[in-house]
Amino acid sequence: MSAIIRATAVTKKFHDFTAVDHISFEVEHGQIFAFLGPNGAGKTTTIKMLTTLLTPTSGTIEINGHNPVTDQNAARQSFGIVFQDPSVDDELTAWENMEIHGVLYGIPKKLRRERIEQLLEIVELSDRKNSLLREFSGGMKRRLEIARGLLHHPKILFLDEPTIGLDPQTRNHMWEYVMALNKTEGITVFLTTHYMEEADRVADTIAVIDHGRIIAHGTSAELQQRTQTKSLEEAFLSLTGHQIREEQLGAADQFRMRMRTMRR
Repeated sequence: MSAIIRATAVTKKFHDFTAVDHISFEVEHGQIFAFLGPNGAGKTTTIKMLTTLLTPTSGTIEINGHNPVTDQNAARQSFGIVFQDPSVDDELTAWENMEIHGVLYGIPKKLRRERIEQLLEIVELSDRKNSLLREFSGGMKRRLEIARGLLHHPKILFLDEPTIGLDPQTRNHMWEYVMALNKTEGITVFLTTHYMEEADRVADTIAVIDHGRIIAHGTSAELQQRTQTKSLEEAFLSLTGHQIREEQLGAADQFRMRMRTMRR
């Protein structure tokens, strides 16, 4: 297999603050790849660079053969994304949220509407397609976001802590949808999560990032063998330490806080 995501010596600095420090990794076509790390480790900054929202300070990135810095439109056509924070419009119906997304991606009307029907059926929201999103539970909104992210037939689906705040039943169903799509449509999945059992269950390969650097890479079993532990959670704690981390801030926010402290 060949790599569909490739990062080579990627660094992101905000003035003198290094959020991501010369990281390199590859994700193969059709893999489910988990990117794990403590709060503030550099996960979100990395995802933003992969998805054209931030420009690397140095290093190179390829997304399905496209450079997300110089060829943003082609790169964006290659992926769908479910953000950590909800991004659907509560004042629109499920169908309208999907329709707008399809129009923005230039999907022809007939194909767009066929695809919307198909995806709403897959995530079990067909019977609620004309309901306003403000009537939806958190789990229903997450399922809709996944359907929306798949509307333009992307090669890659980025999931940034997609199950945070969901009950175990909803989390289980969500991963069933994602794993089924990975198998039936061959979609590559790049995920972050703080639920170690999720990563252990679904990921083919895992990379652990801490303080902006990738400190371990391999399967769950390989990471456990390396750390001589009996679970992925134990391996993660062995690699990153047991100290409680502050709530995650974006790298730019961290830099601004440091500057304010220096001025005092």
